[in-house]
Amino acid sequence: MARVLVIGGGIAGTAVALALHRACFEAVVHEAHPDSAEDIGAFLTLPSNGMRALAQLGASAAVTAIGFPLTSLRVLDDTGTERAHAPMGETSDPLLHYRCLRRGDLNTALQAEAARRGITVRHGARLASVEDGPDGVTATGDLLIGADGLNSTVRRSVSPGTRPFYAGQYVFYGYTRAASPPRTDACITMVRGSGAAFGYAVSPDGEVYWFARVSGDPLPAEELAQGTPADWRALLLPLLRKDATPAADLVAATGDDLMVTNATEIPTGTPWRSGRTVLIGDAAHAASPATGQGASMALEDAVVLAKSLRDAPDTEAALGLYERLRRPRVEHNITVSGNISRGTHTPSAAPRPSDEDLARLLEWGGDLWAERHPL
Repeated sequence: MARVLVIGGGIAGTAVALALHRACFEAVVHEAHPDSAEDIGAFLTLPSNGMRALAQLGASAAVTAIGFPLTSLRVLDDTGTERAHAPMGETSDPLLHYRCLRRGDLNTALQAEAARRGITVRHGARLASVEDGPDGVTATGDLLIGADGLNSTVRRSVSPGTRPFYAGQYVFYGYTRAASPPRTDACITMVRGSGAAFGYAVSPDGEVYWFARVSGDPLPAEELAQGTPADWRALLLPLLRKDATPAADLVAATGDDLMVTNATEIPTGTPWRSGRTVLIGDAAHAASPATGQGASMALEDAVVLAKSLRDAPDTEAALGLYERLRRPRVEHNITVSGNISRGTHTPSAAPRPSDEDLARLLEWGGDLWAERHPL
């Protein structure tokens, strides 16, 4: 394979370019945004599985230089009583500690690492359409990877009828230095509130990162576009003031660093590939944020797709291998995360791979094709 075109320079697109570069493929990334910072207002946590994928990309140092680690999880009820406090993730290996960071900072760090390795990322380049022929993807290269997110243009060429749909909650994100709850280092606190699910973590320099998930009808697009931080505080605070927890004080102390979005997901069973075009990340399998696994699923995709292209005998076999390996895990996440958002308990039909199985799958030295097609 001579050349791979990646559409989308977010987390998924930049990560897959890093993985392809490590697998000795030439990848060029096209990003519609004029700069590297997308979704600046939101933050995320990278669990141990996402950090493991980054390690296989050789990108751990770029990411551990930003954000802060999380090594334990604390749970409060609506009275503020602590119900649990336990270690979280693979705490024995510092490289695999959960990490809390801004989405835009993660994107910027990955793009800087791509530039350091000589990978081309072209900003301000928006894909209009895709034409796939027997000799490659027209005017692009030998393979086109759609990493262009929830409202993917590439997905329209692969699965024209697929649309994201509301997952049952809208989600607030905010930051404040004006209020400081009781300090628990490297800990994320989850609050089981009566009107909203709430979570927060305090950075080493005292900044509180918080989120709130609220069940109900989706917020209208016009309201999302025109609303202000004051509007969002007024919407959220009455739900939090019912409870004796730190949540209301944290939101009240938050200024303009506050945003809200509707949680959405892609239906399971959505086609991921057509000819020499394949989808990864949210373009293929966006889930509600309830499990906190969106970015990590994209990082896992990047490693597995690059290894599949490296190890399989041809492109078609590689894309089939990638899909077989990834679909059960990511659709399990869509189902579980959607169940949490909707408050339902329907089990996922897709099995969840064990941590040991995932570690073997991501290990860069392993041959994916040979392991599944022994002589």
